Amino acid sequence: MNTYSKFDFFEELKSHYPKLTKSSRKICDYLFENAAKAQYLSISSLAKECQVAEATIFRFCKALGFDGYNDLKIALAKACTSYGSTQYYTTYGEATPDENFDHLCDRLCAANIDALNQTRFLIDPDSVNLAVNILCEAKRVYCFGQGGSMIMAMEAWARFLTVSDKFYAIQDNHLQTMVSSLMKPQDAIIFVSYSGSTRDMVDILKPAKACGAHIILITREKESPAAKLADAVLLCGANEGPFQSGSISAKISSLFLIDVLVSEYCRRNLTQSIENREATTKALSSRHL
Repeated sequence: MNTYSKFDFFEELKSHYPKLTKSSRKICDYLFENAAKAQYLSISSLAKECQVAEATIFRFCKALGFDGYNDLKIALAKACTSYGSTQYYTTYGEATPDENFDHLCDRLCAANIDALNQTRFLIDPDSVNLAVNILCEAKRVYCFGQGGSMIMAMEAWARFLTVSDKFYAIQDNHLQTMVSSLMKPQDAIIFVSYSGSTRDMVDILKPAKACGAHIILITREKESPAAKLADAVLLCGANEGPFQSGSISAKISSLFLIDVLVSEYCRRNLTQSIENREATTKALSSRHL
């Protein structure tokens, strides 16, 4: 894997430029002009921005000496960020040991509020309506995710479990694949994935789609491989770079969309939701001191 410094990365692009194909030069030009933005793009999003195929981007990465697109993104992120012994990279920029604590709190608060505002702007009523229709009509709904996204999937399951017994969560991705291969048309999946581009996730969703199951995807990338398999796509608004995997702002965005789904589901099934919430609350009341 290549590990270019800030100067070396862009110099490497320049040195390879004359040898690149016309399509690869489009990628190179885009990286020069939009480096800060590009570090947040998935391979499918970058392909769309450059108007080239994803395979072209992969060949471009290989031509520069990278093992794949993620390695290029890491090098690009390093090139866009100054590193030093007195700095470390955080989800929302660079922090220094002498940063004022109040400023740190204000900075993080503003970033999370911005993520919520972006998500609110991206909410498509038609997509939410379709997703809730799927949930209402399904006999079984599985909440899936991987890594940090599985935590969000578990939260979705826990929220829905207070109002319906048809929601399930499976954490192991091998078991998720097994279950998806046996799904029926009346089954549904809520899948949480920021990138929508992991191989394991596609291996889970493809069999489910082939079985006729419906898929609801919570993601940042509307052009991702998972989005192409989903029936309803709900977009979260937090930008997450290659060094920010599992950022709190991305989780807050996902939780907001989960809250929207649960609330709309309850609104459409009001009587049953109230009865079930009263039953679950009563069952848990003896646990409180």
